[in-house]
Amino acid sequence: MVNEPHSASSGSASSRSDGSSSGSEGSKDSSRCSTPVLDAERHERLREKMRRRYDSGDKWFSLEFFPPRTANGAVNLISRFDRMGMGGPLFIDVTWHPAGDPGSDKETSSMIIANTAVNYCGLETVLHMTCCNQTKEEITGHLQKAKHLGLKNIMALRGDPIGEEWEEEVEGFNYAVDLVKHIRCEFDDYFDICVAGYPKGHPEAESYEADLRHLKEKVSAGADFIITQLFFRSETFLAFMKDCQAIGITCPIVPGIFPIQGYHSLRQLVKLSKLEVPQEIKEVIEPIKDNDAAIRNYGVELAVSMCRELLDSGMVSGLHFYTLNREVATTEILKRLGIWKEDPRRPLPWAVSAHPKRRVEDVRPIFWASRPKSYIHRTQEWDDFPNGRWGNSSSPAFGELKDYYLFYLKSKSPREELLKMWGEELMSEESLFEVFTCYISGEPNRKGHKVTCLPWNDDPLAAETNLLKEQLEKVNRRGILTINSQPNINGKPSTDPIVGWGPSGGYVFQKAYLEFFTSSENITALLKVLKMKKYELRVNYHIVNVRGENITNAPDLQPNAVTWGIFPGREIIQPTVVDPVSFMYWKDEAFALWIEQWAKLYEEESPSRMIIQYIHDNYYLVNLVDNEFPLENCLWQVMEDTFELLNCPTEQ
Repeated sequence: MVNEPHSASSGSASSRSDGSSSGSEGSKDSSRCSTPVLDAERHERLREKMRRRYDSGDKWFSLEFFPPRTANGAVNLISRFDRMGMGGPLFIDVTWHPAGDPGSDKETSSMIIANTAVNYCGLETVLHMTCCNQTKEEITGHLQKAKHLGLKNIMALRGDPIGEEWEEEVEGFNYAVDLVKHIRCEFDDYFDICVAGYPKGHPEAESYEADLRHLKEKVSAGADFIITQLFFRSETFLAFMKDCQAIGITCPIVPGIFPIQGYHSLRQLVKLSKLEVPQEIKEVIEPIKDNDAAIRNYGVELAVSMCRELLDSGMVSGLHFYTLNREVATTEILKRLGIWKEDPRRPLPWAVSAHPKRRVEDVRPIFWASRPKSYIHRTQEWDDFPNGRWGNSSSPAFGELKDYYLFYLKSKSPREELLKMWGEELMSEESLFEVFTCYISGEPNRKGHKVTCLPWNDDPLAAETNLLKEQLEKVNRRGILTINSQPNINGKPSTDPIVGWGPSGGYVFQKAYLEFFTSSENITALLKVLKMKKYELRVNYHIVNVRGENITNAPDLQPNAVTWGIFPGREIIQPTVVDPVSFMYWKDEAFALWIEQWAKLYEEESPSRMIIQYIHDNYYLVNLVDNEFPLENCLWQVMEDTFELLNCPTEQ
């Protein structure tokens, strides 16, 4: 939020959709137990979360971003959401730019960026909405779309004029108060509404006192909280807050913090906000205006000092940062203030969505553990979500994944970087074995480049996977190309920094799991090993090729819980399952990633592309579960026995 002018004469400042699965018949009852939700905040409205923090005095922060101009910018911004989301913001907000088609389905629109933050990044999100250049009907349409997409918070602004002067919207609204009233009239209490406050008074208001009255009118019309325009001195905000309280404004008021990060960005923002930079700041900045690093360091020091004064006043518990889509300065400030809280514990073992209809979701198949955004995309049309247990539905009806180009599903790494990691030229199948092994080991490849991602895992190894690093390296070198795994866990505390999840005081459990691609030759030996008496009942397996020809010993295609937790005063939670039916949907995606994300880096008919095409066409995808979680993981011995059998062909 930069500016929201007033005129001096204004009065304001079902169940999852049915589908079919190849290889399964019939249908079974789908059970939806109602277990207590592990993370209570998933059920709270933003205003409730905010009020609770104000009442408790807990310190918190929020972050503002603006939509990027390009598709690559959208990919980078979503990566930034994921990184900055790790610090625990109470919410983020996304600005609305009338010139950028903000309500469209473009990947750079305000609407889609906000939708992605909620659905795919799990962030509580506030969408800006302005009156500028929009009719009442158009605004209503945008709000209906926002509601459909799962957005529950709106920042109601008049907005900056497109030209020099505000042009009256004959069929729309000219003041934020009218927009607030319209939202409440059309959508009742569905949205939490934020409005803008101006600690120095709005430049177009007839007076500071008149601007305070306009602000109170917006609150009386239905606004739930206020975020202020930027300011340069803490006493400016504290005086403003006291003045608001004096005229009866009782809702939360959040100070807007602008870390100075560059001379030109400061000048531009001051021009838009029509604020005067204090002389003492000018005197410091002018001599260093061409030194970006020096200005950023000064901006960090200034912001830390001002934020400490605000937090120490006893009147402020939350801070809202204007990030300008940058992260270094804001993150440094938050860490120095001690309110960046990178808690390794997770409410669930997988990344949650903040969409209201998914708030009860607490069970997912393990296959999408490293591709949660894809899972959310493929299940976005479901009417409700598994709660308590996966259930016995034989038709989960996953949507097809053909949109590999979608910005929130693309790799964060550009093509040039991927080629450096995965090979400018592949010479043989063994060339790929080396790529997988380097990803696991963290060692550079032959060209000196570290492999930090794979088509199935766009991030470096999780801490949990590092527990299996030695064994994973060994099997990948021999053509067991792993894409998912977890160690067996028998009653670790839920607070464990590596495998813990859920509230304190609980214990978590896991069955060992291994998922990989491998050759038909290896599959022949593996099946002989799996049918040995010592593994016959202990290990569940599912083996499938790209054509859907599959072999499994899963009883009646029933799901197998592979992660569960026990917590005080709650039923057992089992958030991760190996579901044979879902696996057949996942295999389509897993095989397609060979082509969509890897083979297409190379020219058609090139040797590199033909090698990957061969693997896609001839390898098998396998998942193994060791059901004896209290015992030592037997899956590595299964692999050793397979290799031994391959080395003694006369025994086959």
